[in-house]
Amino acid sequence: MQNLIQRREFLRKSLVLGGAGICPIPLRAMDLPASASSLHAGPMLGYPAYRSASIWLQTFGPAKVQVRYQALDGKGPIRHSETVQTDAGNFYTASIVLDELQPDTRYQTQILLNDQGLPSSGPLLRTPILWKFRSPAPDFTVLTGSCAYINDPRYDRPGKPYGGGYEIYEPMRREQADLMIWLGDNLYFREADFASPAGMALRYWSDRAFAPLQRFLNSTPQIAIWDDHDYGPNDSDSSFVFKEAALRLFQAYWPNPSFGLPGTPGVFTQQSVYDADFFLLDDRWYRDADAAAASRGKVMFGKPQLDWLKNALLSSHARFKFIAAGGQMLNDDDAYEGWNLYPEERQEFLDWLADNQIRGVIFLSGDRHISELMRRPRPRYSGKHDYPLWEITSSPLNSGPAKGDHNPYRVPGTLVEERNYCSLTFQGQGMDRHLLVRCKDSQGRVLWQHRISGQDLGYESA
Repeated sequence: MQNLIQRREFLRKSLVLGGAGICPIPLRAMDLPASASSLHAGPMLGYPAYRSASIWLQTFGPAKVQVRYQALDGKGPIRHSETVQTDAGNFYTASIVLDELQPDTRYQTQILLNDQGLPSSGPLLRTPILWKFRSPAPDFTVLTGSCAYINDPRYDRPGKPYGGGYEIYEPMRREQADLMIWLGDNLYFREADFASPAGMALRYWSDRAFAPLQRFLNSTPQIAIWDDHDYGPNDSDSSFVFKEAALRLFQAYWPNPSFGLPGTPGVFTQQSVYDADFFLLDDRWYRDADAAAASRGKVMFGKPQLDWLKNALLSSHARFKFIAAGGQMLNDDDAYEGWNLYPEERQEFLDWLADNQIRGVIFLSGDRHISELMRRPRPRYSGKHDYPLWEITSSPLNSGPAKGDHNPYRVPGTLVEERNYCSLTFQGQGMDRHLLVRCKDSQGRVLWQHRISGQDLGYESA
């Protein structure tokens, strides 16, 4: 009942969010008590660094929030984060930084709301092992998924409900993975939502508090990029007039390490997990319309972002280098929104990869409401770095499944046309270090698995 009341109050008063360089967002703000007494959503883990971490949360209204934390073994001191005041200007969200942490340590946490500890414990936090120059990279697991449609009959299109399979978050929680990567369409703006920034804000407000999500967000570090449906309308591109409002919301709701670069906006970022670097791209902010002629200059990612990616790949010493985006990148038969619709931009980048002999590259995508593994040969190139390019497509979590196309690079037996998620397990040492990709159904049962070795990624055999 309280949630329903707050949603109604969210519609009652108006607020204007603004600031230097930010398009004002007219919203219906909460007319709430002087201080909130409970959380609306969260807490959610961001990926921890060796000496610091972040915890995201959202309150029902204005509140002072703080995190109390201590090493799980009880040997270290009890510490407190800085106190953060949630307010309407940030949608009552906060990403709270925990510092003075130690590598390879588990921390118990408790959320303090207006100086009172919440009755349930906060998320268990694990900092990474400090391994470089000390030991081989440890084994670890990353989860992937996209297309999380949550039914809302008031605003859904008539007919059969499109979303479902919400039980999927329980086996994902049990994985106890080191990171979850959301590959876009992490929520779905309806027509009534993307008609105004206020509607977009309401969609985030309701979907983030969805009960089946909460235990998973509390259990596993999270990072995200967007695709069209959590950016704007279906198939939206750089022309979307509320794109700044969409970025403002994304920044408020996801504890990513960064968002774009100074002077180069967007949601693209990089996250390193041991010997894997994840280069997470923004396929919307700079995108030309899909319908634009495939002539010279048509872009999906844009030159500033691809320049950043190229420099980041050249600087990377990771054994595994993932290039992630909302839509498929290697499929030549993608009739929807793949990079194949932008042939010149794609070919220039693939040529650059070969010319610079970048090893260890794997593409990662969502969007298609199917999952599959691709292996694309590169016959025009020669030499020891002429390894096939791999792409893992992971979709959908909760949206309606689709049918696969005639993807010429699909690895036989990997097409999945039901709700699912993927797990990426990095294991082994030396030349035996490899990636085990598993696709799992909404109950956590393995539908297929495939081993990608060092040789498969351009590394020489022992």
